[in-house]
Amino acid sequence: MTLKTKLTWRQMLFIGMMLFGLFFGAGNLIFPVYLGQQAGHHVGAAVVGLLLTGIGLPLLGVAGIGMTRSEGVFDLATKVNRPFAYAFTILLYLTVGPFFALPRLATTSFQIGLAPFVPTAQQGWVLAGFSIAFFALAWWLARNPGKLMTYIGKWLTPLFLILLGLLMLAAFLKPMGGFGFAARGAYVASPVATGFTEGYNTLDALASLAFGIVVIDSIRALGVTEPGQIAKDVIKAGIICVALMGVIYTLLALMGTMSLGKFSLAENGGITLAQIANHYFGTFGNLLLALLVIVACLKTAIGLISAFGDTLHGMFPRISYAWLIASASVLPCLFANVGLTKLISYSTPVLMFLYPLAIVLIALAVLSPLLGTSRWLYGLGMLFTLIPAIFSAVAALPATWQHAGWAQAILTVNARLPLAAQGFSWVVPALIGCLCGWFMSKLLDRKSS
Repeated sequence: MTLKTKLTWRQMLFIGMMLFGLFFGAGNLIFPVYLGQQAGHHVGAAVVGLLLTGIGLPLLGVAGIGMTRSEGVFDLATKVNRPFAYAFTILLYLTVGPFFALPRLATTSFQIGLAPFVPTAQQGWVLAGFSIAFFALAWWLARNPGKLMTYIGKWLTPLFLILLGLLMLAAFLKPMGGFGFAARGAYVASPVATGFTEGYNTLDALASLAFGIVVIDSIRALGVTEPGQIAKDVIKAGIICVALMGVIYTLLALMGTMSLGKFSLAENGGITLAQIANHYFGTFGNLLLALLVIVACLKTAIGLISAFGDTLHGMFPRISYAWLIASASVLPCLFANVGLTKLISYSTPVLMFLYPLAIVLIALAVLSPLLGTSRWLYGLGMLFTLIPAIFSAVAALPATWQHAGWAQAILTVNARLPLAAQGFSWVVPALIGCLCGWFMSKLLDRKSS
């Protein structure tokens, strides 16, 4: 391998395309469409909120990994302390890995791509067989993480963009409706805030932390080893990635709103995508969408399985990479058969807990040139975020759970926190914790000097 001082623009483009391919999976297709249907004439404001979490946070996450010159999310989280780093990293990778994101990839592929061709009575068995085949292929391709850029950046992502481009071209050349439809639910009063929290479901901010190690390894594989240049290349790849994601998110949301001219509000965005494809192309549209969704989900699954194995092997060297990626491929086969709508509902409380912690960690990483990396800063920032994050998770539990006495007590306290009605009860405590941590770090620095 020849050592280089920096990547060529062609290599940078491929890294950016690879990162886009890793990000853009199941949730990135279905949630913007569903948002568009719910937001109605407020779709523009809702998209602004979605883009803040959908592309703003992922860019900051990738930038934070680069700016702190961390090896990955575990290395970044150790700035709080090692117990927190272990707990946060494991929970994050289980969430974006075998427990939630990976099963959702197979379930989405099946529901949107294959379910229209399978009789209802046989869908359970077909989903089980499809899950096995899907994760067997993802596992096989993830065995060699050094070739991820080739698999995803050069082959799967361009194919995905061509297929998605065909569907979008039809939707905007011959729209099903306009944008004057009534908003629903929380989008009526607060479309930006609702779009922001809806963006949690794409898992992009969490994925930006999870995929940091994949991008760094890919850049090193191309011969760049100087930490400062790796940091710059990681940020440039992130910019390419999120620019493309932002355009596609916006167009998907607008497609969702326009679909109300022909279809009623669906249970999830996957159903709406299938309806749109069938409307424009008939049976061929369903075949086109099947290929589109399977390619989108497969490339993300490869990246998640590889990142899961790479990171946890680094944390627990005695557990082999091969065994870890096998586990990350077998477990989702079981969970994928729960059903897409149930998977989304089960994951919401976990996401409402993890996202505040991830956002504060990302913010501190990006602001590290100004604020420093004191353990007081990171420790108090996380401590003050942790408690309201738990409250947010309880508030997202199913209604039947919220009737319990302990849940009611927590919800009462949570409702008294600033911004609780908008779903951001953690923001003010997090700011207070970070300010206290920064003040303590400066005070101790003065005493030591």
